[in-house]
Amino acid sequence: MTTTTIKLHPRLDNGITDYPEVPDFSGGTLKCLCETNKVEVHVDSQTAHNHACGCSKCWKPDGATFSIVAVVSREKVQVINNADKLKIVDEAAAIQRHFCTECNAHLFGRIENKDHAFYGLDFVHTELSDDKGWSAPQFAAFVSSIIETGTPPSKMDDIRKELNHIGLPTYDVLSPELMDLLAAKTAELNGISQK
Repeated sequence: MTTTTIKLHPRLDNGITDYPEVPDFSGGTLKCLCETNKVEVHVDSQTAHNHACGCSKCWKPDGATFSIVAVVSREKVQVINNADKLKIVDEAAAIQRHFCTECNAHLFGRIENKDHAFYGLDFVHTELSDDKGWSAPQFAAFVSSIIETGTPPSKMDDIRKELNHIGLPTYDVLSPELMDLLAAKTAELNGISQK
């Protein structure tokens, strides 16, 4: 149970219990929040690097402080219903977040810049799937960013403690592994050898 009055996310507030990861899980379908004519996106793979994200750009369900987002190879993501309802939030952003124009839920984000370290990966919100078996969150990223969306700085210590309590190490960037990938790509683009 959380020890804070701020809700982290409906799927985190009682610990990481909503993620019974299943071996050999092969994906499922994400659905927007509309009552009818739902946008449906099929993800034909298990996800990786699932995490709670505090950045101000990520979609969060009502009342949540963090989003939950994971990555998957972009060729494993296919819009299968009502693609006409999808728009990109900000075409200038590194991650082109595709959202339903009726319910505003973000279904996936895609990086189109071929020089970006994460090119080829899509960011998906598996909380929008009824399928069980998705990878569980492993860390919390951009934790300080929740201050930008209204969380009082005085709550941050309790929030970090709670995230750690449920097993999510907290970072004010991405996880060290992902930050290493970004730095390696920057070095490569700058012609710096990485022996």
